[in-house]
Amino acid sequence: MGNPNVGKSVVFSRLTGANVIASNYPGTTVDFSKGKMRVERDTYEIIDAPGTYSLEPSNKAEEVALKMLGDADIVINVIDSTNLERNLYLTLELLEQNKPIVLVLNIWDETKHLGIHIDEKRLQQIIGVPVVTTVALSGEGIKNLVANIKNAKVNDKIKPTSEEGRWIEIGTIIKKVEVVEHRHHTLRDRISDLTIKPLSGIPIALGIIFISFWIVRLIGENLIIYVLDPLFDNYYLPLIEGLSEQIGPGTIHILLIGEYGVPIDKIESLGMLTTGLYIPIGVVLPYIIAFYFMLSLLEDTGYLPRLATLVDKVFHKLGMHGHGIVPVFLGLGCNVPGALSTRTLETRKQRFISATLLAICVPCMAQLAMVFGVLGKHGIFYIGIVFVTLTLLYIILGLILNRFIKGESPEIFLEIPSYRRPSFKATIKKTWMRIRWFLKEAIPFLFLGVLIINILYSIGILQFISNALQPIMTGIFGMPGDASIALITGFLRKDLAIGMLISLNMTPLQLVIAVTMLTVYFPCVATFAVLIKELGIKDMIKSAALMLGVATIVGFLLKLILLGV
Repeated sequence: MGNPNVGKSVVFSRLTGANVIASNYPGTTVDFSKGKMRVERDTYEIIDAPGTYSLEPSNKAEEVALKMLGDADIVINVIDSTNLERNLYLTLELLEQNKPIVLVLNIWDETKHLGIHIDEKRLQQIIGVPVVTTVALSGEGIKNLVANIKNAKVNDKIKPTSEEGRWIEIGTIIKKVEVVEHRHHTLRDRISDLTIKPLSGIPIALGIIFISFWIVRLIGENLIIYVLDPLFDNYYLPLIEGLSEQIGPGTIHILLIGEYGVPIDKIESLGMLTTGLYIPIGVVLPYIIAFYFMLSLLEDTGYLPRLATLVDKVFHKLGMHGHGIVPVFLGLGCNVPGALSTRTLETRKQRFISATLLAICVPCMAQLAMVFGVLGKHGIFYIGIVFVTLTLLYIILGLILNRFIKGESPEIFLEIPSYRRPSFKATIKKTWMRIRWFLKEAIPFLFLGVLIINILYSIGILQFISNALQPIMTGIFGMPGDASIALITGFLRKDLAIGMLISLNMTPLQLVIAVTMLTVYFPCVATFAVLIKELGIKDMIKSAALMLGVATIVGFLLKLILLGV
């Protein structure tokens, strides 16, 4: 256990190695990690509890951390050595719980750079539990930590007290164990100052975001061009063509491969073994890998808290605070973890606004990949129209919701950690855990979507709906009636729906309208299910009504602006 941004997860990674399970705490959508560690003949189950500043929870994640503490046999309390005074508040609260504790002074190397001298032996005498110094990024001190787990102690002398009493005790401890020397600003300090001040920080933030997504696109495209497409074209498709001949025409062929007697196309065939496999693995997964790798780097270097502070003023006008940028960033990878992360916002108003704006205005990486696939050949101008529309919509809708949704938007209380060199091993491990979640949770929904769409197509229901909605699609939105099938499909998987638009031979401007509406009108069914759990049925109905209304208005306005009719 420990405060956020103290290197707790890196310590956990060092202790557990690669065998880690990420899951949700029972009855909640709060995720945590657990793994096993063998010491001599004993096996320990290690749980990485959500970060918390105190045992008086202010959000769902901190509530879960408190419940986990109740089930723990031993507590490894990880603290940031460079912020000893603030971190000791949670330590004293933990000591009051009469649980065996080992105290870990992490980021020990930074104390020397900052001119901080801590007498860890004296600290151990005062608090009465083992104190271990570590540099989790390099592994320094981890062996000593493992050796001291069996020495974890309960300090019976520390009794529950008030908040004021704890701070008085912390002041006394700090005077005895810590000395801070004056030092001059280093290059790292200057970079930290530049990235937190609005005048210099905002241009730097725009540059970092641009470079990050450029790297995501570069990695994703190269994985597709040089790895996955050759594998599908040279090895997988010949197998599917052989299977097609063996199955022959019929419903089974339509479900598994697509329409019989036409060339098999990875994107347009819409079979479970063609489109159903190629879109998640061959199109979406490369960008997911690249995105989560970059996100892990931004997290581990300590940049994301600075970005949250920079955008705090803007997000307050939208009814949230700077932490609202986190669901946006996560949502660009996949809307499901983006929706889950809204739990870190304190009030119902903040969570409702964040979740609704996420579902309406933030395309996931699967959608982004398909947007580039559909509009890329027509030029960056048309892609730009989509993103400008979504950005303006996020701001305008946020201002409106902030005005009319009742509730509070408290100030942000966010720890700004020092910049740190990320651990390549920890970054890769974190990226893999997120990719594994995508493979396990998101891909089954795509297979289900392809199956349902093919069944509806084979029994004629989709064509009936298309004919019925043709006057609306043509008259209000300026698109062909068959585009309604893509809109229906979008509720199951939006990336699959956007792929269906390729075969409709629409003009670039019609495609812009269709792609924008698909992004806006409903999230995929997986995100929808998570939002029901996060917001509750009542608020989700309100949010869904907003999505449908906004999609209709945006589609109609885009038709008037772009098509002029």
